[in-house]
Amino acid sequence: MRRLKEKTKIRRDDSPLTARELSMLRPLREVLPELAEWSRQRKRARAGEAHKQAVSIRLSPEVVAFYKARGPGWQTRIDETLRAIVAATK
Repeated sequence: MRRLKEKTKIRRDDSPLTARELSMLRPLREVLPELAEWSRQRKRARAGEAHKQAVSIRLSPEVVAFYKARGPGWQTRIDETLRAIVAATK
């Protein structure tokens, strides 16, 4: 992959890209494959599927700290844990 030289100016306008700039563009899947895969995953329910329901719940500080310490998506992980409990008790 070619790197931009330090003398290349950073674009700060919305003018059309030059032929040189266009030739330097690469697909996201080549540059950041992990991000490309993440962006392909469906984030929302399809029409007719169940959506998540917004609720207010009070959790102990230890539970919140445990899930938050493992990074973004902590609320989803709590939901997954609760789903596993529901599935195990059926």
